Parts: sequence; C-alpha cells; structure tokens
Amino acid sequence: MKLPKVLLAISCALTLPMAQAQKSAADGIAEYRALLADGNPAELFEAKGEGIWKTKRGPKNASLEACDLGKGPGVVKGAFVELPRWFKDTQRVQDMESRLLTCMETLQGLDPVAIAKTPFGRGEQANMEALAAWISAESRGMKMSLPQGHADERRMYELGKRAFFYRGGPMDFSCASCHGEEGKRIRLQDLPILTKNPGDGVGFAAWPAYRVSSGEMWSMQRRLTDCFRQQRFPYPGFASDVTIALGVYMGVNAKGAESVAPAIKR
Repeated sequence: MKLPKVLLAISCALTLPMAQAQKSAADGIAEYRALLADGNPAELFEAKGEGIWKTKRGPKNASLEACDLGKGPGVVKGAFVELPRWFKDTQRVQDMESRLLTCMETLQGLDPVAIAKTPFGRGEQANMEALAAWISAESRGMKMSLPQGHADERRMYELGKRAFFYRGGPMDFSCASCHGEEGKRIRLQDLPILTKNPGDGVGFAAWPAYRVSSGEMWSMQRRLTDCFRQQRFPYPGFASDVTIALGVYMGVNAKGAESVAPAIKR
C-alpha cells in the first residue's frame, strides 16, 4: 500500500532532522577527536612514562629496563597488544598494570600492596598511568593478539566472560548492559560493543586513554574500576583477578583490532 504523497512528505520531514541530528552528533565527536589527535595531551604522559621506565628508583636503586612484559626483559614494543597473558615467574595471568607491580617489587623493591592501595592519579599510581601510556604507545598501530595457549589464559577468558554478563547491584547492571548491543550511547558518547571478534579499536584497544573531562590519563584498571562504580558494585581492588579476567575477555575479543592507545576520550 502506497502512502499519499502528502503523508510521505510529512514522514520524511519528521525523520530527516532526527537522522541528521544523530549523524551530526557522531560526526561532531569524531571531528573533535581528530582536532585533538594532532596535539594529543597523552604525549606528555608518554614522555613521563619513558623517563620513569629508565630512571633508577626504589630501595634497590634500579630502573624498570629489565622488566619482562612478555616479550623478554626490557622489550616494550609489541608487548601491549599481547596483554593480559600468563607469566611463568608468577604462575599468573597478568595485565599491564599487575605486571608492572611485579617488576616494581622484584626489580626496584617497591611495595606493591601500598601502590595498589594508593588512589588513582596520585603518587606511584600516577607513575603507573604514565608508564601505561608509554608502553601502549610503543605498540600503536599493531594488531591486538592476546595469547590463549595456556590453560590459565583460557580459564581467565571464561571467567571474564561470566563477569562481563553478570548482572547485579541496585541498578541490575552488567558490563553487557552498556557494551553488548548496537546503538547504545551515554549522552553523546557512543558505546562500543566489546563482545564481538574482531573487536572494535575504539574499545579495548583504545585504553589507556587521556580523559578530556578530567584532564587525566586513565589506565584500563582505572576505567574498569569506574565501571564498577557506575554499576554500584563494590570496589574490585587494583589489579584484582576479576579486572584482569575482564581484560582477557575484552582483549581476546579485540583480536585483529588496531591499537590506538593511548587514545582521547571525553
């Protein structure tokens, strides 16, 4: 059945502005990010992180240059796109931040418990975020390729999947509530789907990221902790198993996505 021309014209007149508004919002955000990309403030954190990596610190007066991030002692390039992964020396699956805690303890003599309890953006946590910015930048443009050869890596993937879809708290939210369907948005921020393979480069492969809204560098650990806060869940603990498992799940799903970290976020 064909609509009368006058009704068709009215229908088009009503739907066109809405479509244009949605397009202009998404385009506006894209243009905003493109403008910032030429002078990404994350570069300042990257420079700081490189300096911290090479500086002798802590009770052992040592640098982190012998830290093994999975590619061998001192090798940084290419490490980020394969984390989290299983490490033989700790017999654990570790993400970038938990691995850095291990290196800070074993190489420099710093207290990992004290660092984990430090609020984000302060003291050694600020150093951690700068290190995350530099380490991730060294793999910019590479494809995400988390290993799944070890049984513990596969186990953490399954645990991360369960945590991602677990609903709870007073809001009855899960990670999938925001990142499991097409077309989700918070205010003007499009929410990437994190359950597909290959994953979306604006999702897992974009963190750590510089948050324009707060003027700070956020690591993936900080991003996940804030997601728990928004879900009204208890604080998961810095570098806890559940945050690492979520990183494994999202990272494996992001296989093939180009790393753009550290990116710019609102």
